[in-house]
Amino acid sequence: MDFNDIIGYALRIGVIISAIIILLGVGILFLHDSSNGFTISQIAAPNSIVNSSLFKPNEVFSGIPKLDALDFIYLGLMVLIATPVIRVLLGIVQFASE
Repeated sequence: MDFNDIIGYALRIGVIISAIIILLGVGILFLHDSSNGFTISQIAAPNSIVNSSLFKPNEVFSGIPKLDALDFIYLGLMVLIATPVIRVLLGIVQFASE
């Protein structure tokens, strides 16, 4: 297996895992009708007060065992952001191995 194939698989897997986590969070949100004290209408409003400044990464990880929908959605977004970072790290490993 070529190193470029490994990088490609890492990107695909990262996006798929991120999508699964986000969809799981959306499903939990619709089941519970609220998350972190916010209703669906507050979250989905065009002028919503819910944004990323309200959430800290350590709080996201503590909300996962409680099945908090917004924490799942933010975890999925964190995985999506980390995916290209992993690609760069794999590129550095590839460069170092050559």
